Amino acid sequence: MAGSSLRKNKRRAMSDINVVPYIDVMLVLLVIFMVTAPMVNPGVVNLPTVGGAKVQSLPPVFLTIDADEKVIVRKDGEPVQTLDKFELGAFARSQAEKSAEQPVVLAADKSIKYEIVMDVMSKLKENGVKRVGLAVKSQ
Repeated sequence: MAGSSLRKNKRRAMSDINVVPYIDVMLVLLVIFMVTAPMVNPGVVNLPTVGGAKVQSLPPVFLTIDADEKVIVRKDGEPVQTLDKFELGAFARSQAEKSAEQPVVLAADKSIKYEIVMDVMSKLKENGVKRVGLAVKSQ
């Protein structure tokens, strides 16, 4: 009877998982990655070079959107005309008829919603202005 109870205790199934070997493997992998990561050369991007920029044959027309959502047309730094969003399409068509390659630079007050700027850009594009750019202030 004593022999049968010993056999029962020795053959009991183990119900927990031993995670120590997994932790050891993960620590070894961590050390390998930490050692090899600085040695790996990140991808180098070869940027194209430009020989020289073309001189603009036409000076750009500057459109400024002020805080009241009015569009001010500027040529040579001087305000020429003030437009609302209904007159903008006719202005864009007249610019496109003069020259399709006339660049238009758009500047907006920083309090203006981005949606308004995008609406002005889309109206310019819809009415034939091909070259539209955004002006930003450098810090």
